[in-house]
Amino acid sequence: MNQAISDLFQLELPQLEARLARLLGDIMPPDEAARAACKARWDAVGKPLGSLGLLETDTQKIAALTGSAKLDLSARTLLVFCADNGVVAQGVSQCGNEVTGFVTRALAEGRSSACTMARVARCRVQPVDMGVHGLVGEEIPGLVRCRVMDGTADFTQGPAMTRTQALQALLAGAALARQQAEAGCRLLLIGEMGIGNTTTSSAVAAMLLGCPPEAVTGRGAGLSNAGLARKLAAIRAGIAQNRPDPADPLAVLAALGGLDIAAMAGACLGAAAARLPLLLDGFISTVAALAAVRLCPAAEAALLASHRSAEPAGQMLLDALGLSPLLCAGLRLGEGTGALAALPLFDMAMAMYGGAEFSSYGMDAYTPQN
Repeated sequence: MNQAISDLFQLELPQLEARLARLLGDIMPPDEAARAACKARWDAVGKPLGSLGLLETDTQKIAALTGSAKLDLSARTLLVFCADNGVVAQGVSQCGNEVTGFVTRALAEGRSSACTMARVARCRVQPVDMGVHGLVGEEIPGLVRCRVMDGTADFTQGPAMTRTQALQALLAGAALARQQAEAGCRLLLIGEMGIGNTTTSSAVAAMLLGCPPEAVTGRGAGLSNAGLARKLAAIRAGIAQNRPDPADPLAVLAALGGLDIAAMAGACLGAAAARLPLLLDGFISTVAALAAVRLCPAAEAALLASHRSAEPAGQMLLDALGLSPLLCAGLRLGEGTGALAALPLFDMAMAMYGGAEFSSYGMDAYTPQN
């Protein structure tokens, strides 16, 4: 654990709240002149105006965020936030929480599904231990340690974590995002690994979207009808037990969320503060993004949607964020794999962005038609 993050675990709640306020204050509005310059460049490329759709508008959004129409997305990192969830005790998952540890090790060793896809997409993968059971004291090269606690508590019995712990996870995620920007990363991806985290995400989504649990809760990694019923019962029990204020995203995260969700929300805020574009994965990362945007609406300027999750709330969350996905392929693997799947589209967009102009064809550029 590096010093900047280690220091967070020595702070009391008022100090953490002050750190969050400073972080939110660092998030600036987008540069509309850079957005316009990026659009002008696209309009000069030899193709019909706007014909690359989201690839054009997303890159214009990146230009506005970074303040420059000179785009370079070649240096990219996927942060995979790993943590266990106490609500697994309620039988909400197909397997036990030991699987979180198995996959976390595989991520660190370059053997996981995300690592396989990342090699094709030329993306670095960095797993982060936010609180995985069974990994205490184990030396795992390649794994960043930001452990807040040894997994969250069972939210059907009380809060998943304290507000202090939620803030520590959030600020750790923000610090990691800012460190990536300082190290030269030009596009940040986020993903997660944690058995039971579609349950925590569904609970948080129900509160933030103001929806009944059944409207936002799916089968996750493949629950049976009985398993889905247990999952819904656990979410209803957690909401009834804790009754967090939906207007207070931190209270919702502390009561019902996971360390991975809190850290990803922080990464969204940290990326926005560092003017680093951030590519979301699916359901769980968009829940985290919505929490971040509820804390600071200006953070949306840093966010891009890779795909629409197959989970029931996938489109609802994108709508709440005002984001459009590049892919609609029924993906639900997690680990950041949906974000990785979108990277080749950005590579092709960058190739086109630097490509031939109308003048090289010996023809006039297209002009807008009424």
